[in-house]
Amino acid sequence: MSDIAGQAGVRQGRPRRGRQAEAQRNDRRVLDAAREVFAEYGADAPVSAVAERAGVGMGSLYRRYGSKADLLRHLCMLAMEQAIEAAEAGLAAEDAWSGLAGYVRECVGFGSGALGTLAGTIESTPRMWETSRRGRRLLDELVTRARQQGGLRADVTALDIAWLIELFGRQGPNWPGTGDSSVRDRLLAIALAGLRADAAGAGPLPAPPPSQARYEQRWQARR
Repeated sequence: MSDIAGQAGVRQGRPRRGRQAEAQRNDRRVLDAAREVFAEYGADAPVSAVAERAGVGMGSLYRRYGSKADLLRHLCMLAMEQAIEAAEAGLAAEDAWSGLAGYVRECVGFGSGALGTLAGTIESTPRMWETSRRGRRLLDELVTRARQQGGLRADVTALDIAWLIELFGRQGPNWPGTGDSSVRDRLLAIALAGLRADAAGAGPLPAPPPSQARYEQRWQARR
């Protein structure tokens, strides 16, 4: 992993000055652009489309990240760190259901799942695996708290929530995205209502919960 990618674990909320602040702003612009581009066009989208949408030059991207693979790994790290911050904020909420629902809305709002299309296309580093598992441990805590307080139905798992967030992160040509957020917000409200323990007429879920092995297997780079 490059030095740049290795710095992705630094929290985004920490104040920076000078060049560090500028680099942080550029990182965020590129991350936001990449989420939009990969959500719309998938993993085969060219880096030039990300650069154009972010308003930065290709030369600047490659000077900073070195290669497309380094850029994509760095973006994945940034996205996971952002989701971790959202999980920590959710755990700080007094009401467990509000904390979990707030986490889901926050992650959907900034497109946390949009980079899921990259699964299997890049080599994941040990740091990426470590960060991913930390994020899922925090999500597991959110889910456990919400179940214990009676807000979340008992058969919903942390990986169900993770897949749901990723599903909302994928736009496609006709999916309501940032330009039509009211439809997306309405659909998300319906999905969240279905997760409640007191959901009217809720029957058993139709299949076993997803496994961690299956969830992680997607990120094994395909040779």
